[in-house]
Amino acid sequence: MIDLRLVREHPDLVKASQRTRGADESLVDVLLAADAARREAVRRADDLRAEQKAASQAVKKASPEERPAVLERAKALAAQVKEAEEAQRATDAALREAHLAIPNVVHDDVPPGGEDDAVTLRTVGEVPTYDFPVRDHVEIGELLGAIDMERGAKVSGARFYFLTGPGALLEFALAQLAISRAVAAGFTPVIAPALVRPEPMEGTGFLGAHAEEVYKVERDDLYLVGTSEVPLAGMHMNEVLDLGAQPRRYAGWSSCFRREAGSYGKDTRGLIRVHWFDKVEMFSYCRPEESAAEHQRLLAWEEEFLQALEVPYRVVDIAAGDLGTSAARKFDIEAWFPSQGTYRELTSASDCATFQARRLNIRYRDEDGKPQTVATLNGTLCAIARTIACLLEVHQRADGSVHVPKALRPWLGGVELLTPGMTLTAAVPPTAA
Repeated sequence: MIDLRLVREHPDLVKASQRTRGADESLVDVLLAADAARREAVRRADDLRAEQKAASQAVKKASPEERPAVLERAKALAAQVKEAEEAQRATDAALREAHLAIPNVVHDDVPPGGEDDAVTLRTVGEVPTYDFPVRDHVEIGELLGAIDMERGAKVSGARFYFLTGPGALLEFALAQLAISRAVAAGFTPVIAPALVRPEPMEGTGFLGAHAEEVYKVERDDLYLVGTSEVPLAGMHMNEVLDLGAQPRRYAGWSSCFRREAGSYGKDTRGLIRVHWFDKVEMFSYCRPEESAAEHQRLLAWEEEFLQALEVPYRVVDIAAGDLGTSAARKFDIEAWFPSQGTYRELTSASDCATFQARRLNIRYRDEDGKPQTVATLNGTLCAIARTIACLLEVHQRADGSVHVPKALRPWLGGVELLTPGMTLTAAVPPTAA
């Protein structure tokens, strides 16, 4: 959540952020009113408790003649205190509800507008040309025996799939490449739980406006995560971190689950928009003044990874109206998909400033030893299913084979081409064969 002091002292700035997002700026006034009501309720409860304490002392000192009246006064104050404390609890709840309703304040440099107003910052790599009819990744995957959408739907329903043979090996290879590069960059690898309690889901901003995207296990009051950002943020909730000289960085692997509510009819074919996929996610905790620089570092690591995969891409600065609740700024990397003749999102990197950590009560100690709220950032290093789709399309050959980028070959036994009907043992590292 945003800093309440910021709302009190600079309400116009927060309203301007709401307008830039296309959100309701009157929510700022609702929050200010709830804050004032809560502070008044606290003051009244404190005053009454002080009066009650004085009345209790008066009972001890009262003469026999005065005692009945003093006792009656003490009883009346006790009832008023109970009433005032109940009113305070109600204003606490109202304040929290109003506070949670306002998304993060956007960065000054974020472009205004909505989904179509993202600004392209740079384009990297040449868009490939083909002297044969281009296949989409589903057709290529079926030729290779790598993707089975039909049986995925039979077993689990629409937008599910099997990765088989070389498709499964590609998943493992991408995961190994992503984790190994993250570890080399100083990230701590984490296998993160895919089920979390409500607190980290709400704290990271994935309930409320995004609740329709989330799968919930009602019986156990647990949520299936859409990204390991959620458990990685919740990992340190209610803690005071020792940040040391550098940000604390994690590379989390988890399965991810998304209902894709509201996407009926969009990307129904293939691995672009599915209900389940695996992902390697970078997550950073740092001092707030370091978050902008850390954001650029996450983006650079994502670019280096895609360059290693030899795919053309562009970096876009997401417009305010298309930002998630928690993000103050977000960069997407969109890779080229030949079958669609366009760039599609493959990774993203978000600076959430102190928004998530304030909700989750994650702090660090400054130079004076005083607890301060940390900043959190997240960046997708590899969303595996969609990356496989991109690799199959970009690196396709006329005969149905697929070029294997050099960086992936060590994890695929040195194989340079995936070919229809290939012997799988040829694509396994020698130590594992």
